[in-house]
Amino acid sequence: MNFQLSEEQQMLADSAKRFVRDNSNVESHRQNKKLMPLNEATWQQLAELGWLAVPFEEEHGGMGMGPLETMVLLEALGEGLIMSPYIATVVLGGGFLRRADAATQAKTLPALIEGRLQLAFAAEEYERVFSLENTTLQGAVKGNDVVLNGTKASVMNGDQADLLVVLVRTGGQPGEKEGLSLLLVDANAEGIERVPHRMMDGRQGAEIRFADVSVSQDACIGELNKGYDVAKAVLQEGVLALSAESVGSMSVLLDDTVEYTKTRKQFGVPISKFQVLQFRMTDMFIAMEQTRSLLLASTLKYVEGHADADKAVHAMKAQLGRAGRKIGQEAIQIHGGMGMTDELGVGHFVKRLTAADGLFGNADVHLRGMVKPA
Repeated sequence: MNFQLSEEQQMLADSAKRFVRDNSNVESHRQNKKLMPLNEATWQQLAELGWLAVPFEEEHGGMGMGPLETMVLLEALGEGLIMSPYIATVVLGGGFLRRADAATQAKTLPALIEGRLQLAFAAEEYERVFSLENTTLQGAVKGNDVVLNGTKASVMNGDQADLLVVLVRTGGQPGEKEGLSLLLVDANAEGIERVPHRMMDGRQGAEIRFADVSVSQDACIGELNKGYDVAKAVLQEGVLALSAESVGSMSVLLDDTVEYTKTRKQFGVPISKFQVLQFRMTDMFIAMEQTRSLLLASTLKYVEGHADADKAVHAMKAQLGRAGRKIGQEAIQIHGGMGMTDELGVGHFVKRLTAADGLFGNADVHLRGMVKPA
């Protein structure tokens, strides 16, 4: 395996880091306390920089890159507190559109790449451990239509999306892979109610309720009742993207903590001189590097189609939860009382890592996934 970034990948990372330095600060993030529309100016900047086009084919106006470049970009963006629905719209929503029919792609991908179209993946449900096969949202097939009834919980970007990719059960029983379908639904269709909420890390989402929402089978991504494999592949890309963003956040927590110990003095010396704190920061560094290495390995295995790619992605998400908790708790404790306040970035990045652990199943869920048959 080649672990070195190509020249193109390095340029992508460097430009993203510059963007973060120029556009991300704790004060503006701290003031963002109310539900509000997407910052169109920031989103358009991402579009103009070409970042919304990264995973898409050149024939649709994309850059013809893939999960590796997405990983590089999101790790760099994860070093800032930028509130953008990149994972929800580009990685998840765009991942489904890339697997849709040609007519759907022609209608949607150019608008997404230009920053004119927002998407969300509605999969999570209440009172069920997150797993695609646990889906219960009912889709009754009536002629050429599917009628949706039920609720989806904690839908990333669900409050602002123009289109929803809805995972629905059109056959079989909860716990079965067969009978799952993916439908591309107008988020403003009659019978849909969206209840916005703010997530732990400040980003927005929504509970989405479906009451007799009629959708044509022509809006199905893939075959009816055969949506599991498509949903699994896109979700794996989402997990890898979320992990990359989180590694960027971990690196900030480590760097800020080390820098703080050099300036904070006690008994007349910087606390960085205390051996016990040196040990704890070393543990933080080890946890971060282990996570970064596993991220690269799991992404390469996914891209190259290794036989154990599924286990590698599960391992990555489990490691993300454990390492994020370790690094976050140490950063707060070493910063002392200041680490608990909104004044520093520490608490904001810890919230982001905590939210990331809960998305798409937490560490315990993915540890169990590693021992299940594929």
